[in-house]
Amino acid sequence: MLSRVAWLYIAVVVLLAVALIGTDPHVAGSPQVVTGVRYWAELNVLRLLFLICDSTPTPLAARQSAWSPSSSATLAGVVLLGPLGAALVGAVSVLSFRRQRLSERLFNGAMHAVSGFAAGTAFVALHGRVGVPSPADFPAVLLPFAAAAVVHVVCNHGLIWAVPRLNRGRGPVLQQVALESSVPLLLISDLGFAALGLIIAVLWAVMGWVAAAIVLVPLFVARWAMGQFAEQQKAYAATMAALCQAVETKDFYTRGHSERVSKGSGMIARQIGMRPERTEALMFAGMLHDVGKLGVPTTVLQKTGALTEEEYAAIQLHPMRGLEIVREIGFLNEALAGIMHHHERIDGKGYPMGFAGHEIPEFARVIAVADAFDSMTSTRSYRQARSIDEGVGELRRGAGSQFDPLIVDAFIAALDREGWQLPDPPPAPSELQIVTAQDHDDPTAPLRVVESL
Repeated sequence: MLSRVAWLYIAVVVLLAVALIGTDPHVAGSPQVVTGVRYWAELNVLRLLFLICDSTPTPLAARQSAWSPSSSATLAGVVLLGPLGAALVGAVSVLSFRRQRLSERLFNGAMHAVSGFAAGTAFVALHGRVGVPSPADFPAVLLPFAAAAVVHVVCNHGLIWAVPRLNRGRGPVLQQVALESSVPLLLISDLGFAALGLIIAVLWAVMGWVAAAIVLVPLFVARWAMGQFAEQQKAYAATMAALCQAVETKDFYTRGHSERVSKGSGMIARQIGMRPERTEALMFAGMLHDVGKLGVPTTVLQKTGALTEEEYAAIQLHPMRGLEIVREIGFLNEALAGIMHHHERIDGKGYPMGFAGHEIPEFARVIAVADAFDSMTSTRSYRQARSIDEGVGELRRGAGSQFDPLIVDAFIAALDREGWQLPDPPPAPSELQIVTAQDHDDPTAPLRVVESL
Protein backbone atom coordinates (compact mmCIF):
# COMPACT_ATOMS: atom_id res chain seq x y z
CA MET A 1 0.00 0.00 0.00
CA LEU A 2 1.40 3.36 -1.07
CA SER A 3 0.47 6.72 0.39
CA ARG A 4 -0.66 9.55 -1.86
CA VAL A 5 2.63 11.34 -1.30
CA ALA A 6 4.52 8.22 -2.39
CA TRP A 7 2.37 7.94 -5.54
CA LEU A 8 3.05 11.60 -6.35
CA TYR A 9 6.78 11.06 -5.84
CA ILE A 10 6.79 8.05 -8.20
CA ALA A 11 4.95 10.08 -10.85
CA VAL A 12 7.50 12.91 -10.59
CA VAL A 13 10.45 10.50 -10.99
CA VAL A 14 8.82 8.87 -14.03
CA LEU A 15 8.14 12.25 -15.68
CA LEU A 16 11.72 13.36 -14.99
CA ALA A 17 13.08 10.21 -16.62
CA VAL A 18 10.91 10.75 -19.70
CA ALA A 19 12.14 14.33 -19.98
CA LEU A 20 15.81 13.29 -19.68
CA ILE A 21 15.48 10.51 -22.25
CA GLY A 22 14.02 13.07 -24.66
CA THR A 23 17.09 15.29 -24.32
CA ASP A 24 19.09 16.01 -27.47
CA PRO A 25 22.17 13.70 -27.39
CA HIS A 26 24.56 16.52 -28.31
CA VAL A 27 23.23 18.74 -25.55
CA ALA A 28 23.52 15.80 -23.17
CA GLY A 29 27.21 15.40 -23.97
CA SER A 30 26.93 12.35 -26.23
CA PRO A 31 28.83 13.07 -29.43
CA GLN A 32 27.75 9.88 -31.15
CA VAL A 33 24.96 10.00 -33.68
CA VAL A 34 22.16 7.95 -32.16
CA THR A 35 21.20 6.56 -35.53
CA GLY A 36 24.64 5.00 -35.96
CA VAL A 37 24.84 1.21 -36.10
CA ARG A 38 27.72 1.04 -33.63
CA TYR A 39 25.90 3.17 -31.07
CA TRP A 40 22.79 1.00 -31.14
CA ALA A 41 24.83 -2.22 -31.11
CA GLU A 42 26.68 -1.16 -27.97
CA LEU A 43 23.46 0.12 -26.40
CA ASN A 44 21.55 -3.11 -27.02
CA VAL A 45 24.35 -5.34 -25.70
CA LEU A 46 24.51 -3.29 -22.49
CA ARG A 47 20.73 -3.35 -22.26
CA LEU A 48 20.78 -7.14 -22.50
CA LEU A 49 23.47 -7.34 -19.80
CA PHE A 50 21.44 -5.02 -17.59
CA LEU A 51 18.26 -7.01 -18.17
CA ILE A 52 19.93 -10.32 -17.31
CA CYS A 53 21.22 -8.92 -14.02
CA ASP A 54 18.05 -7.02 -13.17
CA SER A 55 15.80 -10.00 -13.84
CA THR A 56 17.60 -12.20 -11.31
CA PRO A 57 17.94 -10.06 -8.16
CA THR A 58 18.50 -11.44 -4.70
CA PRO A 59 15.90 -10.49 -2.05
CA LEU A 60 16.89 -8.33 0.89
CA ALA A 61 15.24 -7.07 4.09
CA ALA A 62 12.68 -9.87 4.42
CA ARG A 63 11.85 -9.76 0.68
CA GLN A 64 10.69 -6.15 0.81
CA SER A 65 13.53 -5.11 -1.51
CA ALA A 66 16.01 -6.74 -3.86
CA TRP A 67 19.56 -6.14 -5.07
CA SER A 68 21.19 -6.85 -8.41
CA PRO A 69 24.62 -5.94 -9.85
CA SER A 70 23.00 -4.29 -12.89
CA SER A 71 24.68 -0.94 -12.15
CA SER A 72 27.82 -2.25 -13.87
CA ALA A 73 26.01 -2.16 -17.22
CA THR A 74 24.80 1.39 -16.60
CA LEU A 75 28.31 2.59 -15.70
CA ALA A 76 29.71 0.94 -18.81
CA GLY A 77 27.07 2.89 -20.73
CA VAL A 78 28.31 6.11 -19.10
CA VAL A 79 31.78 5.59 -20.60
CA LEU A 80 30.81 4.09 -23.95
CA LEU A 81 27.61 6.03 -24.73
CA GLY A 82 27.41 9.12 -22.51
CA PRO A 83 24.53 10.40 -20.34
CA LEU A 84 21.69 9.64 -22.74
CA GLY A 85 22.98 6.15 -23.53
CA ALA A 86 23.37 5.35 -19.82
CA ALA A 87 19.80 6.51 -19.22
CA LEU A 88 18.54 4.29 -22.03
CA VAL A 89 20.42 1.31 -20.57
CA GLY A 90 18.83 1.83 -17.14
CA ALA A 91 15.37 2.42 -18.56
CA VAL A 92 15.26 -1.16 -19.88
CA SER A 93 14.43 -2.17 -16.29
CA VAL A 94 10.75 -1.72 -17.23
CA LEU A 95 11.12 -4.94 -19.26
CA SER A 96 12.49 -6.96 -16.34
CA PHE A 97 11.30 -10.58 -16.21
CA ARG A 98 10.52 -10.20 -12.51
CA ARG A 99 6.94 -10.24 -11.28
CA GLN A 100 6.17 -6.58 -10.61
CA ARG A 101 3.22 -4.27 -10.50
CA LEU A 102 3.09 -1.63 -13.21
CA SER A 103 3.96 1.10 -10.71
CA GLU A 104 7.08 -0.82 -9.65
CA ARG A 105 8.18 -1.32 -13.25
CA LEU A 106 7.73 2.33 -14.13
CA PHE A 107 9.51 3.53 -11.01
CA ASN A 108 12.44 1.12 -11.38
CA GLY A 109 12.93 2.03 -15.03
CA ALA A 110 12.71 5.76 -14.24
CA MET A 111 15.02 5.46 -11.25
CA HIS A 112 17.73 3.68 -13.23
CA ALA A 113 17.33 6.10 -16.13
CA VAL A 114 17.68 9.17 -13.91
CA SER A 115 20.66 7.67 -12.05
CA GLY A 116 22.38 6.75 -15.33
CA PHE A 117 21.83 10.22 -16.81
CA ALA A 118 23.12 11.90 -13.63
CA ALA A 119 26.23 9.69 -13.62
CA GLY A 120 26.89 10.38 -17.29
CA THR A 121 26.52 14.12 -16.75
CA ALA A 122 29.07 13.99 -13.92
CA PHE A 123 31.43 12.00 -16.14
CA VAL A 124 31.22 14.55 -18.99
CA ALA A 125 31.42 17.52 -16.62
CA LEU A 126 34.79 16.28 -15.35
CA HIS A 127 36.06 15.97 -18.93
CA GLY A 128 35.67 12.23 -19.24
CA ARG A 129 35.88 11.20 -22.89
CA VAL A 130 32.80 9.33 -24.12
CA GLY A 131 33.68 6.29 -26.23
CA VAL A 132 35.83 3.18 -26.06
CA PRO A 133 38.81 4.04 -23.80
CA SER A 134 42.32 3.84 -25.18
CA PRO A 135 45.61 3.54 -23.23
CA ALA A 136 46.09 7.29 -23.69
CA ASP A 137 42.93 7.94 -21.64
CA PHE A 138 44.52 6.54 -18.48
CA PRO A 139 44.84 7.60 -15.75
CA ALA A 140 42.84 10.73 -16.65
CA VAL A 141 39.58 8.76 -17.03
CA LEU A 142 39.73 7.38 -13.48
CA LEU A 143 38.60 10.53 -11.67
CA PRO A 144 35.60 11.24 -13.93
CA PHE A 145 34.54 7.59 -13.74
CA ALA A 146 34.91 7.49 -9.95
CA ALA A 147 32.73 10.60 -9.69
CA ALA A 148 30.16 9.06 -12.03
CA ALA A 149 30.07 5.87 -9.94
CA VAL A 150 29.50 7.82 -6.72
CA VAL A 151 26.78 9.96 -8.31
CA HIS A 152 25.06 6.88 -9.72
CA VAL A 153 25.06 4.94 -6.46
CA VAL A 154 23.97 7.91 -4.34
CA CYS A 155 21.24 8.91 -6.80
CA ASN A 156 20.01 5.33 -7.15
CA HIS A 157 19.78 4.63 -3.43
CA GLY A 158 18.47 8.10 -2.68
CA LEU A 159 15.54 7.61 -5.04
CA ILE A 160 14.81 4.19 -3.54
CA TRP A 161 15.22 5.36 0.06
CA ALA A 162 12.66 8.12 -0.42
CA VAL A 163 9.82 5.66 -1.08
CA PRO A 164 9.71 4.00 2.39
CA ARG A 165 10.35 7.37 4.01
CA LEU A 166 7.35 8.92 2.26
CA ASN A 167 5.35 5.76 2.86
CA ARG A 168 6.10 5.63 6.59
CA GLY A 169 3.50 3.70 8.52
CA ARG A 170 2.20 1.73 5.50
CA GLY A 171 4.40 -1.34 5.93
CA PRO A 172 6.07 -3.50 8.59
CA VAL A 173 8.25 -1.08 10.57
CA LEU A 174 10.98 -3.56 11.41
CA GLN A 175 11.33 -4.47 7.73
CA GLN A 176 11.60 -0.80 6.78
CA VAL A 177 14.28 -0.29 9.41
CA ALA A 178 16.08 -3.44 8.22
CA LEU A 179 16.09 -1.97 4.73
CA GLU A 180 17.54 1.30 5.99
CA SER A 181 20.19 -0.43 8.11
CA SER A 182 21.39 -2.42 5.08
CA VAL A 183 21.99 0.73 3.01
CA PRO A 184 25.70 1.13 3.98
CA LEU A 185 26.47 -2.43 2.86
CA LEU A 186 24.58 -1.91 -0.40
CA LEU A 187 26.36 1.39 -1.06
CA ILE A 188 29.76 -0.21 -0.62
CA SER A 189 28.79 -3.21 -2.74
CA ASP A 190 27.45 -1.08 -5.57
CA LEU A 191 30.52 1.17 -5.55
CA GLY A 192 32.76 -1.88 -5.74
CA PHE A 193 30.89 -3.49 -8.61
CA ALA A 194 30.53 -0.19 -10.43
CA ALA A 195 34.23 -0.58 -11.22
CA LEU A 196 33.27 -3.48 -13.47
CA GLY A 197 31.59 -0.92 -15.71
CA LEU A 198 34.97 0.59 -16.52
CA ILE A 199 36.45 -2.87 -17.07
CA ILE A 200 33.69 -3.65 -19.58
CA ALA A 201 34.46 -0.41 -21.42
CA VAL A 202 38.21 -1.13 -21.50
CA LEU A 203 37.77 -4.73 -22.71
CA TRP A 204 35.35 -3.54 -25.37
CA ALA A 205 38.24 -2.19 -27.45
CA VAL A 206 39.74 -5.68 -27.69
CA MET A 207 36.80 -8.07 -27.36
CA GLY A 208 33.70 -6.13 -28.34
CA TRP A 209 30.42 -7.45 -26.99
CA VAL A 210 32.19 -10.52 -25.51
CA ALA A 211 33.43 -8.21 -22.74
CA ALA A 212 29.89 -7.95 -21.43
CA ALA A 213 29.51 -11.75 -21.39
CA ILE A 214 32.78 -12.25 -19.49
CA VAL A 215 31.78 -10.01 -16.59
CA LEU A 216 28.62 -12.04 -16.01
CA VAL A 217 30.70 -14.48 -13.96
CA PRO A 218 31.85 -12.01 -11.25
CA LEU A 219 28.44 -10.33 -11.32
CA PHE A 220 26.63 -13.55 -10.50
CA VAL A 221 29.21 -14.41 -7.85
CA ALA A 222 28.29 -11.06 -6.29
CA ARG A 223 24.63 -11.95 -6.50
CA TRP A 224 25.30 -15.28 -4.74
CA ALA A 225 27.19 -13.50 -1.93
CA MET A 226 24.37 -11.02 -1.37
CA GLY A 227 21.94 -13.93 -1.41
CA GLN A 228 23.83 -15.52 1.47
CA PHE A 229 23.53 -12.25 3.37
CA ALA A 230 19.77 -12.24 2.72
CA GLU A 231 19.43 -15.80 3.99
CA GLN A 232 21.27 -14.79 7.16
CA GLN A 233 18.81 -11.93 7.65
CA LYS A 234 15.90 -14.36 7.24
CA ALA A 235 17.45 -16.66 9.82
CA TYR A 236 17.67 -13.74 12.26
CA ALA A 237 13.99 -12.96 11.73
CA ALA A 238 13.02 -16.62 12.21
CA THR A 239 15.00 -16.74 15.47
CA MET A 240 13.16 -13.67 16.76
CA ALA A 241 9.77 -15.08 15.82
CA ALA A 242 10.43 -18.46 17.43
CA LEU A 243 11.60 -16.97 20.73
CA CYS A 244 8.69 -14.53 20.90
CA GLN A 245 6.19 -17.28 20.18
CA ALA A 246 7.69 -19.39 22.94
CA VAL A 247 7.32 -16.51 25.42
CA GLU A 248 3.74 -15.73 24.46
CA THR A 249 2.58 -19.32 24.87
CA LYS A 250 3.04 -18.72 28.60
CA ASP A 251 0.64 -15.79 28.70
CA PHE A 252 -2.66 -15.62 26.81
CA TYR A 253 -3.19 -11.92 27.52
CA THR A 254 0.21 -10.68 26.36
CA ARG A 255 0.12 -12.03 22.81
CA GLY A 256 1.47 -9.37 20.47
CA HIS A 257 3.04 -7.48 23.39
CA SER A 258 6.61 -8.09 22.24
CA GLU A 259 5.87 -6.89 18.73
CA ARG A 260 4.21 -3.72 20.03
CA VAL A 261 7.10 -2.99 22.39
CA SER A 262 9.43 -3.40 19.43
CA LYS A 263 7.32 -0.96 17.41
CA GLY A 264 7.19 1.58 20.26
CA SER A 265 10.95 1.34 20.76
CA GLY A 266 11.46 2.03 17.06
CA MET A 267 9.18 5.09 17.27
CA ILE A 268 11.31 6.51 20.07
CA ALA A 269 14.52 5.70 18.22
CA ARG A 270 13.41 7.58 15.12
CA GLN A 271 12.20 10.51 17.22
CA ILE A 272 15.61 10.94 18.89
CA GLY A 273 17.48 10.47 15.59
CA MET A 274 19.05 7.09 16.27
CA ARG A 275 21.01 5.57 13.37
CA PRO A 276 19.14 2.88 11.37
CA GLU A 277 21.45 0.06 12.41
CA ARG A 278 21.03 0.93 16.11
CA THR A 279 17.28 1.32 15.60
CA GLU A 280 17.14 -2.19 14.18
CA ALA A 281 19.13 -3.59 17.12
CA LEU A 282 16.87 -1.72 19.56
CA MET A 283 13.75 -3.14 17.94
CA PHE A 284 15.23 -6.64 18.22
CA ALA A 285 15.79 -5.95 21.94
CA GLY A 286 12.20 -4.79 22.28
CA MET A 287 11.03 -7.96 20.58
CA LEU A 288 13.00 -10.14 23.00
CA HIS A 289 12.82 -8.09 26.20
CA ASP A 290 10.69 -10.67 28.03
CA VAL A 291 12.38 -13.80 26.71
CA GLY A 292 13.63 -14.42 30.25
CA LYS A 293 10.07 -15.40 31.21
CA LEU A 294 10.95 -18.78 29.74
CA GLY A 295 13.16 -19.30 32.79
CA VAL A 296 10.49 -18.31 35.32
CA PRO A 297 8.18 -21.08 36.59
CA THR A 298 4.72 -20.84 35.03
CA THR A 299 3.17 -21.22 38.48
CA VAL A 300 4.86 -17.98 39.51
CA LEU A 301 3.84 -16.07 36.39
CA GLN A 302 0.22 -17.21 36.72
CA LYS A 303 -0.18 -16.91 40.49
CA THR A 304 -3.39 -15.14 41.45
CA GLY A 305 -2.42 -14.09 44.97
CA ALA A 306 0.50 -12.26 46.51
CA LEU A 307 4.00 -13.52 45.73
CA THR A 308 6.42 -14.80 48.31
CA GLU A 309 9.84 -13.18 48.47
CA GLU A 310 11.32 -16.20 46.68
CA GLU A 311 8.73 -15.95 43.92
CA TYR A 312 9.29 -12.23 43.56
CA ALA A 313 13.03 -12.88 43.31
CA ALA A 314 12.32 -15.29 40.46
CA ILE A 315 10.42 -12.52 38.67
CA GLN A 316 13.28 -10.07 39.23
CA LEU A 317 15.73 -12.53 37.73
CA HIS A 318 13.90 -12.78 34.39
CA PRO A 319 16.02 -10.06 32.69
CA MET A 320 19.18 -11.95 33.62
CA ARG A 321 17.67 -15.21 32.44
CA GLY A 322 16.80 -13.47 29.19
CA LEU A 323 20.43 -12.47 28.79
CA GLU A 324 21.53 -16.06 29.42
CA ILE A 325 19.14 -17.33 26.74
CA VAL A 326 20.15 -14.92 23.94
CA ARG A 327 23.72 -13.89 24.78
CA GLU A 328 25.18 -16.31 22.23
CA ILE A 329 23.13 -14.79 19.39
CA GLY A 330 25.94 -12.71 17.93
CA PHE A 331 23.95 -10.21 15.89
CA LEU A 332 22.13 -8.78 18.94
CA ASN A 333 25.20 -6.96 20.29
CA GLU A 334 23.96 -3.77 22.03
CA ALA A 335 20.46 -5.22 22.22
CA LEU A 336 21.64 -7.49 25.05
CA ALA A 337 21.97 -4.49 27.38
CA GLY A 338 18.37 -3.50 26.65
CA ILE A 339 17.12 -6.98 27.48
CA MET A 340 19.17 -7.14 30.67
CA HIS A 341 18.26 -3.74 32.15
CA HIS A 342 14.77 -2.83 30.91
CA HIS A 343 13.36 -3.02 34.47
CA GLU A 344 15.88 -0.61 35.99
CA ARG A 345 14.48 2.70 37.26
CA ILE A 346 15.91 6.19 36.99
CA ASP A 347 15.74 6.54 40.79
CA GLY A 348 17.78 3.35 41.26
CA LYS A 349 14.92 1.27 42.73
CA GLY A 350 14.62 -1.11 39.79
CA TYR A 351 16.13 -4.51 39.11
CA PRO A 352 18.21 -6.60 38.55
CA MET A 353 21.24 -4.35 39.23
CA GLY A 354 19.69 -1.24 40.81
CA PHE A 355 21.24 1.10 38.23
CA ALA A 356 20.18 4.75 38.32
CA GLY A 357 20.08 7.62 35.83
CA HIS A 358 22.45 7.29 32.91
CA GLU A 359 24.00 4.17 34.42
CA ILE A 360 21.07 2.49 32.70
CA PRO A 361 21.88 1.76 29.02
CA GLU A 362 19.98 3.85 26.48
CA PHE A 363 18.33 0.80 24.94
CA ALA A 364 16.95 -0.22 28.35
CA ARG A 365 15.58 3.28 29.05
CA VAL A 366 13.76 3.24 25.71
CA ILE A 367 12.31 -0.26 26.14
CA ALA A 368 11.13 0.56 29.67
CA VAL A 369 8.87 3.32 28.35
CA ALA A 370 7.48 1.33 25.41
CA ASP A 371 6.99 -1.75 27.62
CA ALA A 372 5.07 0.11 30.33
CA PHE A 373 2.90 2.01 27.85
CA ASP A 374 1.81 -1.12 25.98
CA SER A 375 1.11 -2.95 29.24
CA MET A 376 -1.12 -0.11 30.45
CA THR A 377 -3.02 0.19 27.16
CA SER A 378 -3.64 -3.56 26.76
CA THR A 379 -6.42 -5.63 28.31
CA ARG A 380 -5.36 -7.92 31.13
CA SER A 381 -7.27 -10.56 33.07
CA TYR A 382 -7.66 -8.22 36.06
CA ARG A 383 -8.61 -5.00 34.19
CA GLN A 384 -9.59 -3.45 30.88
CA ALA A 385 -7.09 -1.55 28.73
CA ARG A 386 -6.45 2.08 29.61
CA SER A 387 -6.81 4.78 26.97
CA ILE A 388 -3.82 6.31 25.23
CA ASP A 389 -4.28 9.55 27.18
CA GLU A 390 -4.33 7.63 30.48
CA GLY A 391 -1.18 5.77 29.48
CA VAL A 392 0.56 9.02 28.57
CA GLY A 393 -0.49 10.51 31.90
CA GLU A 394 1.04 7.60 33.80
CA LEU A 395 4.28 7.94 31.83
CA ARG A 396 4.44 11.64 32.73
CA ARG A 397 3.87 10.83 36.40
CA GLY A 398 6.68 8.29 36.30
CA ALA A 399 9.12 10.56 34.43
CA GLY A 400 12.15 11.30 36.57
CA SER A 401 11.50 8.46 39.02
CA GLN A 402 10.82 5.33 36.97
CA PHE A 403 11.40 6.59 33.42
CA ASP A 404 13.92 8.83 31.67
CA PRO A 405 12.05 12.14 31.13
CA LEU A 406 13.72 12.71 27.75
CA ILE A 407 12.62 9.30 26.53
CA VAL A 408 9.07 9.90 27.77
CA ASP A 409 8.95 13.23 25.90
CA ALA A 410 10.31 11.56 22.76
CA PHE A 411 7.69 8.81 22.93
CA ILE A 412 4.84 11.27 23.40
CA ALA A 413 6.09 13.30 20.43
CA ALA A 414 6.31 10.10 18.37
CA LEU A 415 2.76 9.19 19.37
CA ASP A 416 1.55 12.58 18.14
CA ARG A 417 3.37 12.08 14.84
CA GLU A 418 2.77 8.39 14.12
CA GLY A 419 -0.21 7.48 16.31
CA TRP A 420 -0.75 4.18 18.12
CA GLN A 421 -3.09 1.35 17.30
CA LEU A 422 -4.52 -0.15 20.48
CA PRO A 423 -4.64 -3.97 20.39
CA ASP A 424 -8.01 -5.63 20.08
CA PRO A 425 -9.30 -7.12 23.35
CA PRO A 426 -8.42 -10.82 23.44
CA PRO A 427 -11.30 -13.32 23.26
CA ALA A 428 -12.30 -15.14 26.41
CA PRO A 429 -9.66 -17.79 27.11
CA SER A 430 -10.57 -21.45 27.07
CA GLU A 431 -9.87 -23.71 30.01
CA LEU A 432 -6.67 -24.87 28.34
CA GLN A 433 -5.24 -21.37 27.88
CA ILE A 434 -2.98 -19.83 30.49
CA VAL A 435 -4.01 -16.45 31.90
CA THR A 436 -1.73 -14.08 33.77
CA ALA A 437 -3.26 -12.68 36.93
CA GLN A 438 -0.56 -10.06 37.54
CA ASP A 439 1.67 -7.93 35.33
CA HIS A 440 5.18 -6.96 36.35
CA ASP A 441 5.37 -4.50 33.41
CA ASP A 442 2.40 -2.34 34.50
CA PRO A 443 3.63 0.51 36.76
CA THR A 444 0.09 1.14 38.02
CA ALA A 445 -0.38 -2.43 39.26
CA PRO A 446 2.77 -3.48 41.14
CA LEU A 447 3.16 -7.06 42.21
CA ARG A 448 2.04 -7.86 45.76
CA VAL A 449 4.75 -9.49 47.83
CA VAL A 450 4.45 -11.05 51.28
CA GLU A 451 7.17 -12.33 53.54
CA SER A 452 7.91 -16.01 53.21
CA LEU A 453 6.74 -18.22 56.07
